[in-house]
Amino acid sequence: MVSTRSRIGTVVTAMDNQRLFLFVALSFVILLLWQSWVEDYGPQPPAEVTGSAPATLTPADGIDLPATPAPADGEDLPATPQAADAALPYTDLLQSADAVEVETDLFRIRIDTTGGDLRQADLLDYPATTKPDSPPFRLLNDSLPNLFIVQSGLRAASGAEPTHHVVYSVEQTDWRMQDGADTLVVPLVWRSPEGVEVVKRFTFHRGSYVVDIEHVVTNNSGSDWQGREYRQLQRTQVAETGQSTFIYTYMGGVIYSPEEKYEKVKFEEMLEQDLDRTITDGWAAMLQHYFLGALVPVAGTAEHYYTKALSNARYVIGIISPTWRTVADGDTGVFSTRLFIGPKLQDEMREVATGLELTVDYGLLTVLSQPLFWLLKFFHRLIGNWGWAIILVTLVVKLVFFKLSETSYKSMANMRKLTPRLKSLKERYGDDKQKLNQAMMEMYKKEKINPLGGCLPIMVQIPVFIALYWVLLESVELRHAPFMLWIQDMSSPDPYYILPLLMGATMFIQQKLNPAPMDPVQAKVMMALPVVFTVFFAFFPSGLVLYWVVNNTLSIAQQWVITRRIEAGGK
Repeated sequence: MVSTRSRIGTVVTAMDNQRLFLFVALSFVILLLWQSWVEDYGPQPPAEVTGSAPATLTPADGIDLPATPAPADGEDLPATPQAADAALPYTDLLQSADAVEVETDLFRIRIDTTGGDLRQADLLDYPATTKPDSPPFRLLNDSLPNLFIVQSGLRAASGAEPTHHVVYSVEQTDWRMQDGADTLVVPLVWRSPEGVEVVKRFTFHRGSYVVDIEHVVTNNSGSDWQGREYRQLQRTQVAETGQSTFIYTYMGGVIYSPEEKYEKVKFEEMLEQDLDRTITDGWAAMLQHYFLGALVPVAGTAEHYYTKALSNARYVIGIISPTWRTVADGDTGVFSTRLFIGPKLQDEMREVATGLELTVDYGLLTVLSQPLFWLLKFFHRLIGNWGWAIILVTLVVKLVFFKLSETSYKSMANMRKLTPRLKSLKERYGDDKQKLNQAMMEMYKKEKINPLGGCLPIMVQIPVFIALYWVLLESVELRHAPFMLWIQDMSSPDPYYILPLLMGATMFIQQKLNPAPMDPVQAKVMMALPVVFTVFFAFFPSGLVLYWVVNNTLSIAQQWVITRRIEAGGK
């Protein structure tokens, strides 16, 4: 008897809360966002810096230089930020000599002859804002607040070494990719007192965000020369500008290995402990929303991966060869690596390195998100508008789940049809919950209605909804993409809040089509939800809100037809 009452109470409680499932679905998305924010951007205790700072900083200090013989052992890659440069402004942290300006069809780049660092990189095809006179988006930058640079060099077993602190010479300081040329090669030269010449050569390719970096060593020292190559990405941790208030995406380090696949290395992890891994056929990157910089070593070679947290809120992720290479006297040796700096374009990244496309991070739902992204691109190729592509993808998803939705809406319609009778039962039995529940169960059995029939179809669709959510959030293709009329940037909130208001209106209409909860408190909560989510979605990117508006509109149409049919005596 007790178990029967328990089952009746469970079913009735589930029935009374059935309309809360949509709220749970949306709340689940919000919960994922919040958890992601806490993990990636939650407040961290500030690093304590002790000791006194010298008055000047010179290349000899080498505070961010991979050490010999191993980065983890070096005084210049400390486990915690040193005080050696703690009191210096950022402008003094980066020594500078001559600026080498490079322009290709995709880049406007500044290379500093100090170390041959890549100090600035403007992406010519990606404006910083939607304004007509907007400058290009600057991915690499050597000034506050968003410092992000690429450094590389060679460590030598003995004698002078061409690290990123030495000054190179250059034939000219202005380089342009010529019309009809497929590549542009920019060489920088350094010579040691011992007679070793190093040409640091940057090769840019037309239509590609890949930059080949080579150190060509010519040894005329009279004896064998031994060296190792290192390359590293250095950046500060800052809040990204231009993002919606409630949208947070990952900024930080990433490494890839064939064994462990895609692994995030967060800034706070770099602060707590240095990375110390040997990986073959991997890569390392620094990510931000829509863009990244990635270092890709030569395939088939074992490389040592390291991280360091430097002072002044700087973080380094890098790769150094664990073994020495010998260049005989009178011979030439070449150290090569590839650099990808640009937007997260999955097709291009897939060709550069295995797993690099995973930097478009869909998380656990990648298996669902990838097909949805392919479908989104397919529709965009057909009609040339990302807004309409979102609408068509939403329509396809709705068609795929048509039968499941139909089952759910039939259950809702049947429950709605019984609402007057349920209210009559409640008035008859008053506070006698046991008799009320028994009477309700008898009514459901007689009418052949499963009060839980609408729950499962909704729950099955939640992973697909979340997967599409992440597709729309992570796709650089939607950045600054116009739709129509007042929506000129699908990645930004609606400037006039029209889409959020439409979303709230569709939620309100759905509430009216659903059976009203018998609990008056629940009824008030459900009626307040459209207002709550309208306010929340006002800060969402327009592309995401457009998806919800279209999905709700299609749901209303389907539910209205089914409800009218059942209320008219159909099935």
